[in-house]
Amino acid sequence: MITPVLKKIDVLRDKIDARRPLDAHMLKQVREYFRIGMTYSSNALEGNSLTETETKIVIEDGLTIGGKPVRDHLEVLGHSEAYDLLFRLAKSQDITEANIKELHRLFYYRIDAKQAGKYRKRRVIITGTNFIPPAPERIPVLMESFIAGLSEASTKRHPVEFAAIIHKELVTIHPFIDGNGRAARLLMNLALLQAGYPLAIIPPVLRRDYLDALNKTHKGDDGPFIRFITGVCYESAKEYLRLLEG
Repeated sequence: MITPVLKKIDVLRDKIDARRPLDAHMLKQVREYFRIGMTYSSNALEGNSLTETETKIVIEDGLTIGGKPVRDHLEVLGHSEAYDLLFRLAKSQDITEANIKELHRLFYYRIDAKQAGKYRKRRVIITGTNFIPPAPERIPVLMESFIAGLSEASTKRHPVEFAAIIHKELVTIHPFIDGNGRAARLLMNLALLQAGYPLAIIPPVLRRDYLDALNKTHKGDDGPFIRFITGVCYESAKEYLRLLEG
């Protein structure tokens, strides 16, 4: 069912589309704006201590921030690389297992090259929730089934709902030893780009709402999470249009 918020998102998308093609200068500016915002927010949701301004300095100026952990810098650089991959992958309408592994690899190889883009071989415990991720030996089959069902799922859902669902599914499978949340948000945004929608940024201030909604999906209730992502997509689309009109 197309909700009122989804209709509003579609109206915003049509307004954005009416301004295409963007000239090269504007396109570059908008992409860099969202690179900083998305890299900062996705990392901050996982506890990265760099501010949005510091994230910008690391990416654009290549400088380190005194007193901040090395890992936090590596996460910024890795996410920025994965961000670039999104736009290359968005030229296709397919999402493959190799795409997901490569998004994770680019984000994670500076942190742990041996685990980057590789499915975990160990059990993991997620603090703050009762959810227990699948055993590692089940991951290859679960991922194969997940990928096989994407084509049909994309035809039954509004693109924004589809993006939310595949985010939820990847986090539930939890295929990697670390970085699953960031991989899921990258995957969600890949689906949005492929469908012609703007990137969606989850503000760190909404972290508790985000995690609460995600935890409800582990109990079989996808509604709150889909509504949460829909709201995020609406705000991000408004921001995208504001940049074009500004």
